[in-house]
Amino acid sequence: MSPRPQLKERPQEADRPAARRSRRPSPFTPKRVIIAVVSLAVVGAGGAFVFNRAVENANRSDAQQFSLTDLGKLASGDLAAPDPENDAMKAAAEQAFRAQQLKEGRTGTGKGLKWVVPKQAPSGGGFPATNFPPGSTPSPGSNKATAKGMLASFGFGQDQWGCLESLWTKESGWNERAMNRYSGAYGIPQSLPGSKMASAGSDWQTNAATQIKWGLGYIKGRYGTPCAAWGHSQSVGWY
Repeated sequence: MSPRPQLKERPQEADRPAARRSRRPSPFTPKRVIIAVVSLAVVGAGGAFVFNRAVENANRSDAQQFSLTDLGKLASGDLAAPDPENDAMKAAAEQAFRAQQLKEGRTGTGKGLKWVVPKQAPSGGGFPATNFPPGSTPSPGSNKATAKGMLASFGFGQDQWGCLESLWTKESGWNERAMNRYSGAYGIPQSLPGSKMASAGSDWQTNAATQIKWGLGYIKGRYGTPCAAWGHSQSVGWY
């Protein structure tokens, strides 16, 4: 009987030729590295641009003029629609305010307010700067009463009052002359620019009721309710 042929053992992983070993693709391919570098550069440049726009807007003596797009929105009553550029400016202003708070906290100075009261109402959107009526003094209590009385006309129940009171206390202290020192937003609802409130009345620079009317319309159009707007403000610092 002839001897049985011996079977060869399968080579171990280490004995296999290098070319046949399985290779895992490296996560750091040249293409991925280039994409990551370019993305970081774009994000960094965009952040610097947004911050510079906020600073420039705050340093201007008048509000930004309406563009053709803004005029179209004004005609259609769509000023409550999301505005990415203005939202970015609000976010940049909030970050600048927080940075200032940290700085003042270290020195123990400052009141921590992110708004100032200008001596003259701002211009913008074709409206000239307006002097405040002689002898008039902002009355937060009266302004709150006006807003509370307007809730129903916008379809809001009295359960929304607490949120609205907190929101506009944070935004402006219910002062119709308040202007954000970082972004230039103006009035009780802190419209950016303030001239957007012209859709509610030509006296938007000095009339608290006109500002409140616009602000409630903005909240309803964009957030649905004051509590939804307050929740957004609590989350990101602006609404």
